[in-house]
Amino acid sequence: MNDHLFVYGTLMRGFDHPMAQLLSRGADFIGEARCRGRLYRVKHYPGLVLSDNADDIVFGELFRLRQPEELLREFDMYEACGEGFAEPTEYVRRMLQVARDNGAAGEAWTYIYNWPVTGLPRIASGRFLEG
Repeated sequence: MNDHLFVYGTLMRGFDHPMAQLLSRGADFIGEARCRGRLYRVKHYPGLVLSDNADDIVFGELFRLRQPEELLREFDMYEACGEGFAEPTEYVRRMLQVARDNGAAGEAWTYIYNWPVTGLPRIASGRFLEG
């Protein structure tokens, strides 16, 4: 199992949220990263939608999970996706390509927004904190 997690919203460092605190306690911060996609403001949190357009970039943070199976199970519950949740779930956990500022690239888990984005404001900068 891949032990990297890319986060772009309320799980990032600096958020005073219990799940962000769980991530900071149970993972090692690797650095800032980005992926191809579009970011939307859903409510007080964002949603990432994949894009084929190279100009669509979402910025976030990359972590290495110390106990990936346990932590991903916790984050799946938080994001209300996976086994036991009614389909279609608001988010789905998927592997995607992420890139670091130093040029390093690889795959990481992330949560993709799975509901229609019609009517949701797009965060054009790709940075949740600027949205």
